[in-house]
Amino acid sequence: MSSRKESRALRDLDESTAEHEHGTVVRLPVLARTVQRQGPPARRRNKDVRQREYLTPREVEELMQAAQARGRNGHRDATMILVAYQHGLRASELVALTWQQVEFNDKVMHIARRKNGVPSVHPMTGEEMRALRRLYREQKEVGRVRAGDRVFQTEQGTAITEAGFRKMLARAGSVGSLRDLRIHPHMLRHAAGYKLANDGRDTRALQVYLGHRNIQHTVRYTELASDRFEGWWGK
Repeated sequence: MSSRKESRALRDLDESTAEHEHGTVVRLPVLARTVQRQGPPARRRNKDVRQREYLTPREVEELMQAAQARGRNGHRDATMILVAYQHGLRASELVALTWQQVEFNDKVMHIARRKNGVPSVHPMTGEEMRALRRLYREQKEVGRVRAGDRVFQTEQGTAITEAGFRKMLARAGSVGSLRDLRIHPHMLRHAAGYKLANDGRDTRALQVYLGHRNIQHTVRYTELASDRFEGWWGK
């Protein structure tokens, strides 16, 4: 054992006295009592916390309404939920969205994926266009709509963080029937996948839409599509 390791091993030792055979009193090291430190509690598995990891379209609408009703930034918060849901965005992809990615004239949004995902170009719905145009006008009034500016900003003009989005969702989802769902950001991405799968969208097209490189990540949505069993029991 090196001198450094020896000193570390003896750092917490107590000393006691003992008499040498020649009558000399010496100090002998005695191992200190081992103190067991308890680490943080183990993280609970998602399935132990909630019954499912996605929201239904009705629940997404209810969540948007709850966000809209909270404070003076309700429109911005509801728009964040809408954009994350309709494009199946991760929280990191949502908060990194810039006005350069939004093309109002062509009614499309350029989606930049994280986690080695496949980028794509998505059409925007009328509801989404109206919500984003309002947000654009509000930010333009204070000079925050340059090409590289984030779409979703705080009142101070800084980009909303993933943690900020997560907290907003938790507050909006703490009311009514949403309370028991324990909503987190990724549930909106799953909600998009399950909704489109239930609409009968082609699995390969859905894979590209969500930016999956491995189609096995997309199959999970089609496995729960309700139309798979349609007609099994007659009318």
